[in-house]
Amino acid sequence: MDRLVSPNELPALGAEYAANAKKLVLTNGCFDLLHTGHVRYLEEARRCGDALIVAVNSDASVRELKGPERPLNNELDRAEVLAALRCVDHVTIFTGKRVTDVIRLLRPSIYAKGGDYTLETLDSGERAALEEVGAEISLLQLVPGRSTTGILERMKQSS
Repeated sequence: MDRLVSPNELPALGAEYAANAKKLVLTNGCFDLLHTGHVRYLEEARRCGDALIVAVNSDASVRELKGPERPLNNELDRAEVLAALRCVDHVTIFTGKRVTDVIRLLRPSIYAKGGDYTLETLDSGERAALEEVGAEISLLQLVPGRSTTGILERMKQSS
């Protein structure tokens, strides 16, 4: 998978975009069960700059965030599906609960986050790292009624 970037490659990737005066957009998430809400969000994030990198939570961090039944798909499968999307230029997998280390290594121009967040509710460590690297924060609209958790709840109710 040629779009998968290891954490060790992040500094060089970020520096390459900066040297070419290109705006690199970073977003992150579990992306456990890809749905239209994700796709629309990622397309909007990509329109914020010249390239989009998606940081995907590792399997361990998904379990920590979502519980022992998750993820449904392993981290490499989730990364491969994301990398196949036309709007995604690069994918990386991160192990922590927060994307702070990725921000510091990559130094993106723009950080895109879903509209269920506000500047006040973003993780304070992530906000500090974004300020440190000079990244603009772009809060994007969510697609109402589209979530992996909602899909899983409907599946349980129908079985």
